Amino acid sequence: MPRPIEALIHPQNLAHNLARARASAPDARVWAVVKANAYGHGIERAYPGLRGADGFALLDLDEAQRLRALDWRGPILLLEGCFEPRDLELCSRLNLWHAVHCEQQIDWLAMHKTHQPHRVFLKMNSGMNRLGFTPSAFRAAWTRLNVLPQVDEISLMTHFSDADAQRLGADGIAHQVAAFVAATEDLPGERSLSNSAATLRHSQSPAVRADWVRSGIMSYGGSPDYPEHSAAHWGLKPGMTLRSRLIATQHLQPGDTVGYGSSFRAEAKMRIGIVACGYADGYPRHCPSGTPILVEGQRTQTVGRVSMDMLAVDLTTMPSAQIGSEVTLWGEGPRGTRLSIDEVAHAGGTIGWELMTAVTQRVPVTVQAHE
Repeated sequence: MPRPIEALIHPQNLAHNLARARASAPDARVWAVVKANAYGHGIERAYPGLRGADGFALLDLDEAQRLRALDWRGPILLLEGCFEPRDLELCSRLNLWHAVHCEQQIDWLAMHKTHQPHRVFLKMNSGMNRLGFTPSAFRAAWTRLNVLPQVDEISLMTHFSDADAQRLGADGIAHQVAAFVAATEDLPGERSLSNSAATLRHSQSPAVRADWVRSGIMSYGGSPDYPEHSAAHWGLKPGMTLRSRLIATQHLQPGDTVGYGSSFRAEAKMRIGIVACGYADGYPRHCPSGTPILVEGQRTQTVGRVSMDMLAVDLTTMPSAQIGSEVTLWGEGPRGTRLSIDEVAHAGGTIGWELMTAVTQRVPVTVQAHE
């Protein structure tokens, strides 16, 4: 039989989470962000759950082609725009909307020969300091684009750096909203400001939710501001479950150690189980002893260092757990139990985004059938 590890994708939960984005910003349209192969879920596997979106936002032309191959005819937005002039040819052929964040991209548009003008999203660097025109340069960039016959409609966008928390002891987005509003006050065009965190935390403000919100991590059931708020607090459900089974059990005596480096030492008699999952499957090696895990839906914790193919769990209070017992690394467990990916990530000093996108190719992926 194959090794008993599996990533299970839940399209119904993805659809539920997308509905939560709509409920948070009811008068805005919703981008389902599917960059990084739909945050590790797989574009083709996630599509049935996210096809109710108004548009899809991503980075790669290959991913855009895959969406068109799924017969999606609605908007697709390239969040980082084009990477070289010839990318514009595919934008024309696939009818892709694309961000413009630097002068070179405007130069490429000016030289591009097309019969179909492009829809572009002019990006402002309102304080994130990654991509975009500064507020003082934004209007000049808009003016350049506005006179190009290669450009049809110009939309306006920015990205928040601290929508999930405060910034320097103050509201995390206030300074960026103020900069964006001031620089775009009399410019026409639709606007998009909100990522998942802003959609959930700040969308009561019309200026923040604007015309389009970008549902990223929340689409996949991750809380954008964990640990302040859990996914359950926001009414989100896991888009992915990583599960495996026990393949061995061991009985420890006081003083026995577990795993490489003997980082865990038993203080009393205990029983442990060995799970077919390790860092070569995408489970973080840096998750310490005590990281939460479910065995047959019952909460317990990891023991010792995560190795390439295996990790150990405490079964001391689980006498019925045996070889073959189901183990939930994160996501939906048996009998309605659940373990948040954010909680596992937090224990390992990282974020749910990383865990979702780090599941490796050797892990079989299946899609949960509609119930």
